Amino acid sequence: MKPVTCLIPFWLPGLLLLTSCGSEPVSNDPAPILERLQPAPQNGGFRMPGYLIWGGSIIEENGEYHLFASRWPTWEVLGIEFEPSERASLLSGYRDHSEIVRAVAQDPLGPYTFAEVVLAGRGGSWWDGQMCHNPKILRSGGRYLLYYIGRSTKSRLRRIGYAWSESIRGPWQRCDSPLTLTSDANNPAPFIYPDGRVLLAFRDQNLVNYIALADHYDAVYQIKARDIMPGIRLEDPTIFSCGDLMHMVIEDNRGQLTGDVRHGAHLISGNGLEWRPHRTVKAYTHTVEWRDGSSTMFDRRERPELLNLNAPAEEKYGGEPTHLVTGVQLGRQSWCLVQEIAPPD
Repeated sequence: MKPVTCLIPFWLPGLLLLTSCGSEPVSNDPAPILERLQPAPQNGGFRMPGYLIWGGSIIEENGEYHLFASRWPTWEVLGIEFEPSERASLLSGYRDHSEIVRAVAQDPLGPYTFAEVVLAGRGGSWWDGQMCHNPKILRSGGRYLLYYIGRSTKSRLRRIGYAWSESIRGPWQRCDSPLTLTSDANNPAPFIYPDGRVLLAFRDQNLVNYIALADHYDAVYQIKARDIMPGIRLEDPTIFSCGDLMHMVIEDNRGQLTGDVRHGAHLISGNGLEWRPHRTVKAYTHTVEWRDGSSTMFDRRERPELLNLNAPAEEKYGGEPTHLVTGVQLGRQSWCLVQEIAPPD
């Protein structure tokens, strides 16, 4: 890929930019996430009998950890026949049945206990009338913000919107209309600055990725970057900042960056609009090591989300991340897995 010229966006005063935003990795990239992932406890994360659990986004409040995740009934509960050859489509039921739930734990690694259903399809002609999926929980200006996708009962197209609350336990006020983005908008990854400005990464149905900007979460979102990695199909982004750089961990859907289909990729940007691969581009694999010395290779591992417990309350995505959250599938089961990230040397 050809190098691109860095554009300094007017809305990011004081952010130090790279002198070159070319697509080639450079030697001074920060410590790779892949090399710092720690063995996970086998009884951690979040599971629910009778449900497929996917994704997950964690926020801490008063020493408790609140995980927002997607769930929908298993095929057995729905009465659908399942064949081993259909593993790839096992998770497709989210389009009709997904709802967002909250679970709670005393340790960020879990195990998490179901607390409540937060958002479900509200029926009628609402943009999220059929389902609610892909939650991302943040805090800004004293409010809790929950970004998610939905679709109506009359369309297969997905839309991005949000809900807000004064309490992590709700009640939640939903936006009446989805954000005006692409015709099918999916995988919202909001990055909210302390002053309330929002950088939103997302993708369309063709796995082309975009960056939109807004002055506030309830302001107009304007697309400022399209196809951020031309010709490369990516999904499930999550963004954090560290030092002078912005980082994105994202699923490499076809293995065009990492060499392995659906493994995690690590991208870097100096301005949030133009991105290049980290020198160690692979952020995670489908294999997870456990604390007892064993390991598991999952059928699928997606929806990366990063948590930083050392960041100020209003800057969840600031600084080096401390935990990686992913959705994992093994056979007929799927759940939310949390893995610790060691500090860089």
